[in-house]
Amino acid sequence: MKLVLLVTFCILPFLTHGQVTDKTSKYASATMALGGGMGNVSIDFFHLWKLGKQKKFEVGLGGRLTSVFGSNQYFSSAPPDLARNNNYVDSVFLGSVQINALNIALGFGYSLSSKFSLGFNIDAIGASFGSTQQGAHIKDLQRTNTAASPTVFNVLLVDVNDRGTLNSEFYARYQVSEKWLLKIGLQHVFTEYSTNAQVQQVPQPNDRFRRIVNMFSLGVTRRF
Repeated sequence: MKLVLLVTFCILPFLTHGQVTDKTSKYASATMALGGGMGNVSIDFFHLWKLGKQKKFEVGLGGRLTSVFGSNQYFSSAPPDLARNNNYVDSVFLGSVQINALNIALGFGYSLSSKFSLGFNIDAIGASFGSTQQGAHIKDLQRTNTAASPTVFNVLLVDVNDRGTLNSEFYARYQVSEKWLLKIGLQHVFTEYSTNAQVQQVPQPNDRFRRIVNMFSLGVTRRF
């Protein structure tokens, strides 16, 4: 809970900052995404600074709340020493998946024209919360009942070093009016659960299990 409050405190100045100028842009989006047998709904807010002589480039910070859901999903060993070697990977099966992740995110954009733009954003650090789910630890075709909850701490450390639930998105946007834009994109979503005990013992004790999916996304953006 302290981390959630810290994330909220960090993004609050961007939410309360003054009006958009020719040097800055502010966007809020609502997005739905589906893929890999899972889905998510996310809302975000980004404050971006315009760069370059023609102010076509944008870079900045924001916050995003992503709610991921699914059913009958397999999660694999998450620590990098295990994830890099298929011989060391165990699985946890969960009949139901629901994770809420609140993260500080980095945002980047480029204006192709007055109507079209491209962009990329990625979660950097935050916290996840959600209910405990019942499932099974699977090793060598042996199943053992277990329970798992969303891994609380999220941090971007690149590829298998990442921890927790993190959302990243490539998108294209089209401006339909002065304030409103339509967005289509592709999300790369890391989701992670921690079991209530270190159910994996070989080659080392482990309680963290990850699922990575690519999702097609569709959303609407409001310019401020």
